[in-house]
Amino acid sequence: MRIHREGTSRKVRATLYLPSELLEEARDATVCLAGYPARLTLTKLVEDAFRAELRRLKQLYNAGQDFPQRSEDLRGGRPIAA
Repeated sequence: MRIHREGTSRKVRATLYLPSELLEEARDATVCLAGYPARLTLTKLVEDAFRAELRRLKQLYNAGQDFPQRSEDLRGGRPIAA
């Protein structure tokens, strides 16, 4: 069982590939909203987006529950077929 409290986890670096237009739009928003009152950072934007999407996926596919902990690391390449 995983216990997670927002803001208490250590941060780790992740490498992701995104469409360049999406990343540029996110960077533009971050620069525009970096000051008061939003004080947005690119990390905060991505964290919030991941959390929102994970909540949606849990509701849609797993009765609102956490997904089972994986037994192995993700592998690159094509998505896993069901």
